[in-house]
Amino acid sequence: MREYAIAAIPADGIGPEVISAGLQALSVLERRMGSFRLRVEEFPWGSDFFKKTGAMMPADGLEKLKKFDAIYFGAVGAPDVPDHITLWGLRLPICQGFDQYANVRPTKILPGVTSPLANVGPGDLDWVIVRENSEGEYAGHGGRAHKGLPEEVATEVAIFTRVGVTRIMRYAFRLAQARPRKLLTVVTKSNAQRFGMVMWDEIAEEVSREFPDVTWDKMLVDAMTMRMVLKPQSLDTIVATNLHADILSDLAAALAGSLGVAPTGNVDPERRFPSMFEPIHGSAFDITGKGIANPIATFWTGAQMLEHLGESEAAARLMAAVERVTASGLLTPDLGGKATTREVTEAVCDAIHSANV
Repeated sequence: MREYAIAAIPADGIGPEVISAGLQALSVLERRMGSFRLRVEEFPWGSDFFKKTGAMMPADGLEKLKKFDAIYFGAVGAPDVPDHITLWGLRLPICQGFDQYANVRPTKILPGVTSPLANVGPGDLDWVIVRENSEGEYAGHGGRAHKGLPEEVATEVAIFTRVGVTRIMRYAFRLAQARPRKLLTVVTKSNAQRFGMVMWDEIAEEVSREFPDVTWDKMLVDAMTMRMVLKPQSLDTIVATNLHADILSDLAAALAGSLGVAPTGNVDPERRFPSMFEPIHGSAFDITGKGIANPIATFWTGAQMLEHLGESEAAARLMAAVERVTASGLLTPDLGGKATTREVTEAVCDAIHSANV
């Protein structure tokens, strides 16, 4: 029996609701497969923890997490705590502390889900966005001077290193190589940002020589938004900077139907540290406690986690169950349905038992 230690951090807003749903489905899947076991330990870190202690997680939080095989993360953010505190106090320290430099965001239109794009359905939009997750625009370098005075100045310094860009580019080319279309699009803004972005372009050209079987092209990020909307079938694997991919992946989720179906893996490809898996929809305090949060992204995130752990068969069974449920029309309000979180979760759990993989 293969065993994996999973750290669950439900955190804020709808995070506890969807992580609870995800753990329920994973527990059913574990029993159905009978070949692996997940030992889950929950950590009550987040905005409520901050209000009690003054910190989003304990000072030894990373040390506590090191022993786990993976982290299952809910959402971070609260209306009464500044966003830069919640983000820099919990999620980013984990991503950067464990060098989870590849943020991997698959996007596709699930059966039964309607895209806002006309004449686009399942199979027409099937992307993976690879986001550089350790530096760039979110490096945290900069500062403010003369605060409160007319001459106040704030700087936000984007940092691009040859090591950082090369490793994410190589990861994206390898991922594209492993996908059927072997197609990669590199996104920058090198016409206006002539230093870091030009280096991105140059390194993409260098790394591409290692992958002669991968077809690749370049897009400026503004033009990329139009291509995603007007020609979704022309895209497959996409790689971009921390900021650009963050924005593009939200657009991708909306084009696929809802943020509620969008998963993320924050991956350390070298497996020196645990990787972290989370839905990208945020804490969504406007629907917290209403029982209508969409758990699909959390299930898909769970499938990513299982794939990372080497449990490909279990991941495939989970996604088959999810697609069976969405195809049946059982959808939460964000997808135009009337189902509750609980109803979708129970339907997926039932489908796990019966889905043929």
